[in-house]
Amino acid sequence: PCDTHASHTQLGFASTSVPTGQMFMNESVIPELTQTRPESTGETVLQLRTPASDDGIADVAALSVHLPTVAATGTGVIINPGGGYRILASDHEGLQMARWLNRRGIAAFVLKYRLAPGYTPADALSDAVLAMRRVRGNAAGFGLDPNRIGMLGFSAGGHLASALGTSPIENEDISSRPDFLGLIYPAIAGDLFGEAAAGQFPSTDTGVTEMTPPTFLLQTHEDNVVSPKHSLRFYTALLDHGVPAEMHVFGFGGHGLGLAPGDPDLSNWPVLFYRWLARMGLLAG
Repeated sequence: PCDTHASHTQLGFASTSVPTGQMFMNESVIPELTQTRPESTGETVLQLRTPASDDGIADVAALSVHLPTVAATGTGVIINPGGGYRILASDHEGLQMARWLNRRGIAAFVLKYRLAPGYTPADALSDAVLAMRRVRGNAAGFGLDPNRIGMLGFSAGGHLASALGTSPIENEDISSRPDFLGLIYPAIAGDLFGEAAAGQFPSTDTGVTEMTPPTFLLQTHEDNVVSPKHSLRFYTALLDHGVPAEMHVFGFGGHGLGLAPGDPDLSNWPVLFYRWLARMGLLAG
């Protein structure tokens, strides 16, 4: 399901800068962010799992670490790129988002989770658990508040984030539950892709409880790859269980657009997410 991202490219964790033309267009709406500032301390890759074999590159689960250089808020976000659990759109749904967050004092961690055909969404969920526990367990070293670490996911990465946010918490010395979720055109329910996908792509809205983290959702009306019905289903479950949530549906824009550079409307969504974090008391500095 949802592996038809027209703009998704299978990329590694390159340390390239975001092209000037792809910067957020309306940064002036947040006055304190208009000045030029360094983006990140640079990239460190933390391996979460050892490859199953010497050449098992696809077996590696890892985190690419991007820390802000100034005005750190103490908030951290693990980013799950999309790609239908088959590829990872690690640039425009990973690195670019990390740099955007860094410019606002938010630490970012891009997750490389295991993929089909060798692995299932359940394996990716296991990687997400490890990632959250690794970041939270090392919060002091990253300059983070361990109670302000969330997960943001695009498309299938949104499914992964929602799965982690709705998974039952067992006896954990370090909690794997995110403190907040950002679900960006997320795939939520396998049955909305058809009967065959229902068994492979478990629906996450059915796992929502009053313990589910506060959630920000972003969707476009024109998305013909992952229907807005996915986000609506998750939002309805949040509403029914009294979970704080905010949802935005933009009228125009397709699937897999990342930060949507150049779109005068949809490119506003990252600032909406930032403002939501602030209103929820999830930012400090």
